[in-house]
Amino acid sequence: MSATFASLKYRNYRLWFASALVANIGTWMQRVAQDWVVLTLLTNNSGVAVGIVTALQFIPHIFLSAWAGLLADRVDRRKLLMFTQGGMGVLGLGLGVLVLSGAAELWHVYVFATLLGIVSAIDGPVRQTFVAQLVPTTRLANAVGLNSTNFNAARLIGPGVAGLLIAAVGTGWVFIINGIAFGAVIISLTRMRDLHALPIASRAKGQIREGLAYIRGRSDIVVIMVVMGVVSTFGLNFQLTSAMMARVEFGRGASEYGILGSVLAIGSLAGALLAARRERPRVRLVLGAAFAFAIAMGIQALMPTYLGYLLMCIPVGFASLTMLTSANAAIQLSVAPELRGRVMSIYVMVLLGTTPLGSPVVGWIGETFGPRYAVLVGAVATLLVAVIATVWAYRTWHVRVRARLSRSHRIPRPYLQVTYPDLEPEPKSQALAA
Repeated sequence: MSATFASLKYRNYRLWFASALVANIGTWMQRVAQDWVVLTLLTNNSGVAVGIVTALQFIPHIFLSAWAGLLADRVDRRKLLMFTQGGMGVLGLGLGVLVLSGAAELWHVYVFATLLGIVSAIDGPVRQTFVAQLVPTTRLANAVGLNSTNFNAARLIGPGVAGLLIAAVGTGWVFIINGIAFGAVIISLTRMRDLHALPIASRAKGQIREGLAYIRGRSDIVVIMVVMGVVSTFGLNFQLTSAMMARVEFGRGASEYGILGSVLAIGSLAGALLAARRERPRVRLVLGAAFAFAIAMGIQALMPTYLGYLLMCIPVGFASLTMLTSANAAIQLSVAPELRGRVMSIYVMVLLGTTPLGSPVVGWIGETFGPRYAVLVGAVATLLVAVIATVWAYRTWHVRVRARLSRSHRIPRPYLQVTYPDLEPEPKSQALAA
């Protein structure tokens, strides 16, 4: 089996990968259907309303993620996943029944979005850490990359299928299908055997503060979290911006909106497959991907036609997924196992909890000045934070870059040697092939 798919040789991971693909496809279908029903059925193309729905899904992460991370460090992760996956399935079914019965109102969607956010806030940290129980430590980076491949393969399939289903049978059945899909994850969890043991944190006072103190002592993790927090606030609002661009800017329907998500996933899937081959992503890759994301998104905002905007979804998806996967793996692989749940929960809180701050603002910008400005604000914000983080890291860690020739190949191969004399506990010397 190739290095890209090495983790699939483990039975437990194969079960997880297959069932998660089904559930992720359903989730993406629901996201498209939810935004579409708010935009077209419950409001008159209100970007603010869509932004509020998105925000309500992520507000619970601000308040619950740290506690959920501690819970993931303390309890049986498989049982906790069964609870959260079942809860999300029930919520999908409930919203579907409301829409199919014709009783759905905007406030109903707000309530379901909030409840889904609560369950997701508990689910996120345990999903992040559970993968370490499915594969050996040597395959963790590969498994994290394949998880992203899974997620983005679903993003490739889900929106397109959702658009077709919405046009054919309506949004209600999309919610029903999503609710049923979570059953696949629960079944796969019951069939797993011989999970890898991870340290369980004992009950003690100040354990969340312990996780925060650990992060404060790791300047590399702080840089990653700051960059990803700003990007998530203003740049990772694809559900909102794609819906507004398709509906308002280009005057297209549900199918074309779904296609935007699918094409975005083509680039994301390519980025995820490449990420699965990396053994140890570094901070520099996160920053480089942030620069690429800002540039691609800025160009996309200026595309004059639907086709041009659609094609730019590929580099945007590639850069965003490279950035997300690199940040995730760089943190997971460098954190002590007994602290992983708490640290990852704070990362998830930064990544998802900032979205409620940005979504209504981005929605208001799109509604007031036009959808293009909603896309452009994400590009500008990402570029600024990437520049600031790079300058700070260069000066603080005293980064040094030297050109070298490798003598380990028959033909000398040029590479850049990057050293971080003042960055700990990262290795002081790393080589980046040119």
